[in-house]
Amino acid sequence: MTLMIDIDAGASTAPYEQVRAQIAGQARSGILPVGYKLPTVRGLAQELGLAANTVAKAYRFLETDGVIETRGRNGTFVAAAGDAAAREASNAAQSFAERARRLGLSEKEALAAVREALRAAYAVPE
Repeated sequence: MTLMIDIDAGASTAPYEQVRAQIAGQARSGILPVGYKLPTVRGLAQELGLAANTVAKAYRFLETDGVIETRGRNGTFVAAAGDAAAREASNAAQSFAERARRLGLSEKEALAAVREALRAAYAVPE
């Protein structure tokens, strides 16, 4: 189990987002198991040829999403993200459903809005 990140300098996706997405994907798929110690921000930045702020930004988003956790001087580790991610998604869905109802949208209209948002969020840049 080794962290493998490939940065595509020509991609339209920002490098921090590439780092974030690849770590999140590896953590969720089990390639990086819960408790796996990630490299330091500076160490990973140097390894990838990126600015430390770029990796720090990716780590901040990953921590906010519950994918990783920082344990002070002990380092940064893959968290048990499944439950946290599912809980956060459920809360977001509940908030959306309540707002859609207040706006007077039908269930069909609300679902169409969600499908369109998901299509946009998961679109692969060409």
